[in-house]
Amino acid sequence: MAQHQSAQSPSAPRRTVLAGARIARPSGVVDSGRITIEGSRITGVHSRDLDRQAPDAAAAMDLSGHLIVPGFVDVHVHGGGGGSFSSADPDECMTVVETHRRHGTTSMVASTVTGELAELARQAGVLAELVQQGELVGIHFEGPFISPHRCGAHQPELLRDPDPADVRKLIDAAHGTAAMMTVAPELPGGLASVRLLADAGVIAAVGHTDSSYDATRQAIDAGATVATHLFNAMPGLGHRAPGPVAALLEDERITVELINDGTHLHPSILQLAFREAGDERVAFITDAMGAAGMNDGMYPLGPMRVEVKDGVARISEGPTAGSIAGSTLTLDRAFHRAVTVDGLTVDQAVRALSANPARLLGIADRAGSLEAGKDADLVVFDAAYALVGVMRRGEWLVHPPTP
Repeated sequence: MAQHQSAQSPSAPRRTVLAGARIARPSGVVDSGRITIEGSRITGVHSRDLDRQAPDAAAAMDLSGHLIVPGFVDVHVHGGGGGSFSSADPDECMTVVETHRRHGTTSMVASTVTGELAELARQAGVLAELVQQGELVGIHFEGPFISPHRCGAHQPELLRDPDPADVRKLIDAAHGTAAMMTVAPELPGGLASVRLLADAGVIAAVGHTDSSYDATRQAIDAGATVATHLFNAMPGLGHRAPGPVAALLEDERITVELINDGTHLHPSILQLAFREAGDERVAFITDAMGAAGMNDGMYPLGPMRVEVKDGVARISEGPTAGSIAGSTLTLDRAFHRAVTVDGLTVDQAVRALSANPARLLGIADRAGSLEAGKDADLVVFDAAYALVGVMRRGEWLVHPPTP
C-alpha cells in the first residue's frame, strides 16, 4: 500500500502566504490584499475579494496595517556596511550587498570609483563573478571618463578623456557584466564612446560633465539613456545657457537618477524633476559609499578618504576636500522621505525605486513589481513607513513581527 502524502511534501517548494496588507501592485495600491509565494517565486497577488475565499487563509501571515512594495532596485551604489565595491575583495563586496539588502534593495548594480585602468579592470573581474553568481545585476563604471571641472569626489589626477579603446578595455574586463558607464560627452572621444557603449549594449550615462545643452543633445542622439545623479556634478539650469539639465529632463529617452537623501537635492528640485520627466523616467539611487548603514567616522572611497559627519560624506583632504562624496543613503530611507516629506504617492515612489530601474536594466521580467511569475522580492513597511520586513527570492532577510 502506498503511504499517504501530505499536502506539503518534502520535495514541494515552500509556500508562503501574506495577507491583510496594503499591496503596491502595478495597477495601484490595493487594501487588504494577498500574496502567495511558492519557493522563490510569486504565484499570485490578489485583492481582498479573492482573499476571503482563499483555502489557505487560516495559514497566512497576517500583515494587516502594513504596506508591501516590490524589492528596490539600485542602479548606482558604491558601498555600505563599512565596505566598498572598489576593494575588489569578494567578502567585502558581499558586506555591501548584504547591508543594502537588509534595507530593501534586493537587486543592485555595483558602481566603481575613478582609478587606474588596470585597477578598474581588476575590480571588474571580481565584481563580474558576483554578477555571474546572481549576487549583483551588473557593473557601473563611474569614471575615469569624466570632466575634471565636475569631478566631485573622484581623484582629479586619475581622470582621462574617454578614448573608445580604453572604454572597450573596461567593457571587456567585465566579461559581459558591464551594465552602465558614466561619460562626460564634451570630452575628446566622448560621443564616439557613447556610440560604442550603445552598440555594445551597455547603458551610456551622461554625468560629472561640463557639457552644454547642445553637446548633451548630441550625446542623447548618439545613444545616451541615463542622467547620472541629475543636477549633481553638472552645470545648473541657466536662462541663456540651459546646460545638460534641461536637455536630460526634456528628452523621453532619458532616465534621470535622483539622490533623495535631503542633502543632494532640495524637495522643490525633486518635484521639478518629477513634473518634467514624469513618473516613468525617474530612478532613485543611493550613490552610497561605505558609511551607508554605519555611524559617522572616516571611510575609504576608492583611493580617497572620506569623513562622515551627521550622516553627510565629504572628501577629507586633497584638492577636492569638502566635496560631497556620495551618500550614506539606503533606499528604505529614500522611500520614507518620498512619501512623508516630498509629497509623492506610494505609486510614484515604487516606480522610482523598483519598476523604472528594473526596466532600465532589462530585468523587469523578474523584478520591479509584485506580479505572478516574478521573483519573490518584497519590502514590508509599518503604518509609519518604517521598514519591518525584507524578502528576497522567497527568503526573509528581515522577518516582520508577527502578532
